[in-house]
Amino acid sequence: MMPPTMEAADARRAEEQGFDIVAAGEHVLFGSPTANAFVTLAAAASVTSRVRLLTAVTLLPLYPAPLAAKMATTLDRVSGGRFELGVGVGGENPVEFTACGVPVRERGRRTDAGLDVLGRLFAGEAIDVDGTTATLDPLPLQRPRPPIWVGGRSEASMRRAGRAGDVWMPYLGSPDRVARGLRTAREEAERRGRDPAAVTGAYFAWTAVDPDPAVARRRALDVLAATYGQDMDRIVDACVPHGTPEQVAARLAEYRDAGAASVVIAPAAASADRERTLELLAGDVLPRLR
Repeated sequence: MMPPTMEAADARRAEEQGFDIVAAGEHVLFGSPTANAFVTLAAAASVTSRVRLLTAVTLLPLYPAPLAAKMATTLDRVSGGRFELGVGVGGENPVEFTACGVPVRERGRRTDAGLDVLGRLFAGEAIDVDGTTATLDPLPLQRPRPPIWVGGRSEASMRRAGRAGDVWMPYLGSPDRVARGLRTAREEAERRGRDPAAVTGAYFAWTAVDPDPAVARRRALDVLAATYGQDMDRIVDACVPHGTPEQVAARLAEYRDAGAASVVIAPAAASADRERTLELLAGDVLPRLR
């Protein structure tokens, strides 16, 4: 289990608290403050030694694939082989695609093509660039590559994970949705000649925890409504673990039993409540799952 992090100090504290991975998301232009995941995790790498470092997620269609490969490789090397690359198609804010000169309607195709190039470059293979061959040098420390997580809720993301990923990670879904999506990803892996067991599941879990379950639910509703700009009442009850530590641990265990070997915790809490939320997760929820 892991919390996303925005500051190096958060990463160091998460490692001390016993989390396994720290994660950072990104946007170029968005409606709320959002950093770049590669830069954020490079800072985290400098103050940690054990936790793994996950981009959750890199908006792959906004990057030339060789540039993404270079940044991922560099981060893998400076962290001593602790990097995990999470990718997604984005599209929630079309303005950032327009600003980057990328048609938003091409994001799925660009992501698929980018994953193909990443796989070849990580493996040390040459790619053709206008008739000239080029290779990635140096290569990542992890062989054959850093683990690739594919984020998303659509069937396309499930099949993308089965085709080119190691982990499928949905968000705002029920445990049953996780189980069904993971089956689809593994079916696609098998169809592509891969070992279906090589594709594992994860879940990006907005989470609110408090000794008072009513307070936890209200925090979840407030944070998600502000993030997504809509009424989240039904979604919070169906897809967002919230309540007392015991209730949150029980709900997260349902995702684990559905196939989510890892859970990325996104605290649904205001800044003033974030530290207390992480303390409750680390001290009262994490031990119950282990």
